Amino acid sequence: MSDNDCLFCRIICKEIKSAVVYEDQDVFAFKDINPQAPVHILVIPKKHIKATADLTEADKEIVGKIHLVCRDLAKQNKIENGYRIVANSGPDAGQSVFHLHFHLLGGRKFSWPPG
Repeated sequence: MSDNDCLFCRIICKEIKSAVVYEDQDVFAFKDINPQAPVHILVIPKKHIKATADLTEADKEIVGKIHLVCRDLAKQNKIENGYRIVANSGPDAGQSVFHLHFHLLGGRKFSWPPG
């Protein structure tokens, strides 16, 4: 399922070039073009889901799988000592692309609270 106007759906379909770091039948991951940390990877479901608020009970497996992919990518990128997985939901949270996505950030110290 995709949305022809969605930037991330177009990246998944390879209409737009990206630096792919992981892909399987359900999940797609690529380097962010405007990194906010030394490691900044976007991990997304191939299924078009607009935002966290649009998740259904049927989506729980894909969200779990995405977190396992994040874990594996953190290990591959040697940031397992500390990383963040961030999902912004809605414009007030800073979501600018309306396709559910998780930012995997690492390679530097982070402060708390964020934002």
